[in-house]
Amino acid sequence: MSPVLGKPVNRVDGPDKVTGTGRYTGDIVLPGLAHAMIVRSAVANGRVLSIDTSLAEAAGGVLGIMTHENTPKVAAQPKLVPSLAGQPAPGESFFPMQDDQVHYWGQPVAVVVAETLEDAAYAAALLDVTYEPGVPVATIEDGRNAAYEAKMIFGGLMPARDERGDVDSALADAEVKLDLTYHYAANHHNPIEPAVTTAQWDGDRLTLYDSTMGVRATQLTVAQLLGMPLSDVRVITHFVGGAFGSKAMVWPHVTLAAMAARFVGRPVRLALTRAQSFTSMGLREEQEQRMRVAARRDGQVTGIKHEKLSVTSPFDDWAEPATGSSSQVYGPENYLGTHHLIRGNTMTPTFTRAPGESFGSFTLECTMDALAYELGMDPVELRIMNHPPVDPHGNAWSSDGLADCLRSGADRFGWAERDMTPGTRRDGNWLIGTGVAAAGYPVAFFMPVQHARARIFHDGSVIIQTSTQEFGTGVATAMSQVAADGLGVDMDVVRFELGDTDLPNTTSAVGSMGATMVSSAVHNAATTLRNDLIALAVNDDASPLHGLSPSSVRVGDGRMTSTLDPSISESYADALQRNRLLDMEALGSWTPPPFDTPHGLLTFGAQFAEVAVDKDLGLVRVRRMLGVFAPGRVLNPKLARSQLMGGMLWGMQQAIHEGNRIDRQSGRWALNSLGEYLVAVHADVPEIEADFVEVEDDVVGPLGVKGVGEVGQVGAAAAVANAVFHATGHRFTELPLTPELVMSGLPG
Repeated sequence: MSPVLGKPVNRVDGPDKVTGTGRYTGDIVLPGLAHAMIVRSAVANGRVLSIDTSLAEAAGGVLGIMTHENTPKVAAQPKLVPSLAGQPAPGESFFPMQDDQVHYWGQPVAVVVAETLEDAAYAAALLDVTYEPGVPVATIEDGRNAAYEAKMIFGGLMPARDERGDVDSALADAEVKLDLTYHYAANHHNPIEPAVTTAQWDGDRLTLYDSTMGVRATQLTVAQLLGMPLSDVRVITHFVGGAFGSKAMVWPHVTLAAMAARFVGRPVRLALTRAQSFTSMGLREEQEQRMRVAARRDGQVTGIKHEKLSVTSPFDDWAEPATGSSSQVYGPENYLGTHHLIRGNTMTPTFTRAPGESFGSFTLECTMDALAYELGMDPVELRIMNHPPVDPHGNAWSSDGLADCLRSGADRFGWAERDMTPGTRRDGNWLIGTGVAAAGYPVAFFMPVQHARARIFHDGSVIIQTSTQEFGTGVATAMSQVAADGLGVDMDVVRFELGDTDLPNTTSAVGSMGATMVSSAVHNAATTLRNDLIALAVNDDASPLHGLSPSSVRVGDGRMTSTLDPSISESYADALQRNRLLDMEALGSWTPPPFDTPHGLLTFGAQFAEVAVDKDLGLVRVRRMLGVFAPGRVLNPKLARSQLMGGMLWGMQQAIHEGNRIDRQSGRWALNSLGEYLVAVHADVPEIEADFVEVEDDVVGPLGVKGVGEVGQVGAAAAVANAVFHATGHRFTELPLTPELVMSGLPG
């Protein structure tokens, strides 16, 4: 057993973060640094008639003003491709300030560059922009009659339709059928750090300090838009203050920062304000989902029809893929999942934590809960009996664990003591309820080959290098553990270097694939170097290990030791020094399995929640949450639990707090600050636990790691909503569960 892998090791970057010595992108100060401020469109549809810059140019400290009249044309029109695919990854197939057209409220129409941030913000406020406005398509209701069925969604990665069997016949013949329609408000990411980019030119070479989930994606995208060789663009990221998908794609402000730096001939920092973040980095789109379920009286689901309708931009067929869980978790013989889109005046939506499955699982799991009550069955047992041993194509799961998660969670949560009858349990003025939901999140292999470098010095110290980035997940800690395990050294001698396109390539860490792909490359680099060191020793006449078979040498504590005679041993440092080697290094690569790997690929879990509902005010308070998950091998349970608990809490806030509405007349989002857009605070956080069910997976990578970044959120909102039904007896099909909404469903 590894002395470090799988252990709850403290974060190696913890001291840097708590002492303030860790440098985020906004902390990078370059000589001569200027500041840029975006000016956003005040209409959602139309064109810019004129921009009067005279007052702004006369303001103090202004270095330059970019508009559509003087902004350079991009070398190639952006094309939406998700950053996981290892290609340029613009957030939308559109780049602003190339003409006078306005497609959404908040679209950049100008950039002001000044000596200080305050100078730039003041001058930006002085710009006088005149528009010829058009009528926006802002909501589902505005465009319902013009909806169309997409062919491909998710940046072209996935088909919009998933069909097998004859679902209409299954519904017609069903002994029991349900038909529920759900409405979901839009969500915004709101990481604690809004996006920041600092651009510096050195002749024809460009360095970008960018707050990003993928330095390689930024490099590829900016190089394409500016018509530059990749070798002339370097991207550096030290720490990222959260992202949740908003920094997975490369949004226009990044390239605008580079253009502004060239425009004024100085390094430029462009930092989005909190309000600008609501209109500059994508969002989780407003959605309507309808689910029809056919079942037998014994509880067996025979068919599911899952239809999604949502608003996308004028340029892209983007939709979160909402049908993955409903197609696979219960795998009915008859299934139809579709995505219909409305072209609206919004920027292109994007990845938002647990993309697709966040709302898609809510639709599925609330409908399964309704089915359990319709049949008078225990909701846990209904889920277990319907979960198949194979995926819909007949492929065995790479690893499963769902039934174990549900049973373990039910036992720990005290589910057996639950009275299934809604509205029977009270605590003073509070109605008490408990709910459950299954969780499933896809393991997606879209990425190219991953690389890492391992290097050991003659004093025994080790450096591991790869271009991944740290945005709160603890990747430096977990990968130091992986490297220490692979090389057989103490973790204290390992330093992990990351966040730079000059380092070996890894793809953007999105879709819960960061741990899988980075650990695989690091593991292969470390074990390759270990094997090279063993070969050095057994082929060295002066080594005590000379002549041994490499397979008979084990490593640990920085030493190579004979398994036949433990007294025969030497350290890595001794072997290197004797051979007059200052260091040795190895490059490790990992090629992901093909996308059509013949296995079912989901990470499973189970969510349980207890709520209290004020019967007079409609307030929902979550009292406790429990999540049990089966994510394959867990590299560091402390880090994994942190990720899972964060996802569970996001699911909780998605259920009762989070949502934004758009004004149908102006096309402007109603909420644009954390004073208005509600997220959970410490006072909202209940008693919460996250735990694991052990499953082995030899398909997803050499270490069997599946990732936990998304699955913690999947099913959490549904568990809360199902608990609200149990407390009140009313099935709510809209999120968020605001007090006024809940009051409307309570008995008078």
